[in-house]
Amino acid sequence: MNKKNKNEIATSLFWKILENGGSQGVQFIVSILLARLLSPAEYGIVAIVLIFTTIANVLVQNGFSSALIQKQNADDLDFSSVLIFNIFLSILIYILLFLISPAIAGIYNRAELIKILRVMGIIIIPGSIISVQNSYVARNMKFKMLFIATFFASVISGGISVFMAFSRMKVWALAFQQIVYYFALLIILGIGIKYFPKLRFSMERLRTMFAFGSKLLVASLLDTFFTNIHGLIIGKAYSEEMLGAFNRGEQFPKLVVTNLSSAIQSVLLPVMSKKQDSKEDIKKLLKSSIKLSTFVVAPMMCGLAAVSDNLILLLLGEKWSFAIPFLQMMCFSYVFWPIHISNLQALNAMGRSDIFLKLEIVKKLLGVAVLVIGIRYNVFIFVGIKAFSDLICAFINAYPNVKLLDYKLKEQSMDALNNFIPAVCMGVIIYIAGRYIGIGVLSLLIQIVLGVIIYTSLAVLMKNENFKMIVSKVRE
Repeated sequence: MNKKNKNEIATSLFWKILENGGSQGVQFIVSILLARLLSPAEYGIVAIVLIFTTIANVLVQNGFSSALIQKQNADDLDFSSVLIFNIFLSILIYILLFLISPAIAGIYNRAELIKILRVMGIIIIPGSIISVQNSYVARNMKFKMLFIATFFASVISGGISVFMAFSRMKVWALAFQQIVYYFALLIILGIGIKYFPKLRFSMERLRTMFAFGSKLLVASLLDTFFTNIHGLIIGKAYSEEMLGAFNRGEQFPKLVVTNLSSAIQSVLLPVMSKKQDSKEDIKKLLKSSIKLSTFVVAPMMCGLAAVSDNLILLLLGEKWSFAIPFLQMMCFSYVFWPIHISNLQALNAMGRSDIFLKLEIVKKLLGVAVLVIGIRYNVFIFVGIKAFSDLICAFINAYPNVKLLDYKLKEQSMDALNNFIPAVCMGVIIYIAGRYIGIGVLSLLIQIVLGVIIYTSLAVLMKNENFKMIVSKVRE
């Protein structure tokens, strides 16, 4: 890989991380303000709606959008065909969601879900266009514009939702945060990238992408459904309050991991796709991705778990204290996410969406077993079993590349373990320190500073190559 390509990847990764970090950072601040203004039960009600709209969005946004990135010679006709198909499909799905909303409300015995679901469901339509815009951005590495668009969309939607919460509009403040964000992003991104495909349609072009895209669609649908089914069960079998607490606990690690993973996914897929004929190059990219992402993610997850009580009580307040164990368990779950994402992107880049789909089926069978076992116990054991199953899924995702890329499980484990060990050591030390220091802003700051010093010192002592690379990039 020449220096020009490396610089292009580094620059694109920088803007993609900044895009996710900027928009999610704004949304994170807004969510803290809303959490102090709203109750866990109100968060739980909107969380139920978001699960259904997220699943609906997957039907529209996945599959063909990924196929546009993977296809080496995708042109304007490909983009316009996918765009028209996505819009048509999104309208059909919204109508279906509109019609079944009374049945969903009946399951949870919440009549207000009908109106909220019908109003929030509209985000599916702008989402269908945004997915094509994102494909264009990824193919052309225009991540700087994506950062600007998502940042301002987050600021606008966040400002409106906080104003509505102060005006005591409760759940509608959360609902309109999503609606305003999607429409603002659509408009700002459309103006910024200055691209809108001509309205031409070719069924033949869709068919050529269907073999790859359909398998990814089914895989993404399975993954999204099983990722969110825990929320559906918590909301039904336990309570809306517990679902709200679970979502708040998951929010902190998810913010960090999805930021980095989405950046890796958006940048790695188009880069790997260009190298799809060279398995050696793909293995090098995959290896570097796992090393770098675990170097960043592992200390963040261990650190978050260690300061969880301080963080929740200071930022959200005493009423959210039962979110603390959820936060700790989800940190354990998300620490393995870089291995998940990097291995799956390598499969996508090689055009092996068939293996991708098979992996999802295997993992979902495991997921069903976890649900059957976990539902018999209280909500904390239920979530704990789910978190442990995510560790097993990381190795399931890694297994195909043992043969395809000669990247053995032991080799992958060692690449990740070199970062996990110092991260765990750091987490244990600052957790113990927190027991003596107590709860407060000062104690949280001391834990954070102490964690950075310990992890950085261990990286220097172990001569960690990822640390050296990051330092050199900062100096540049």
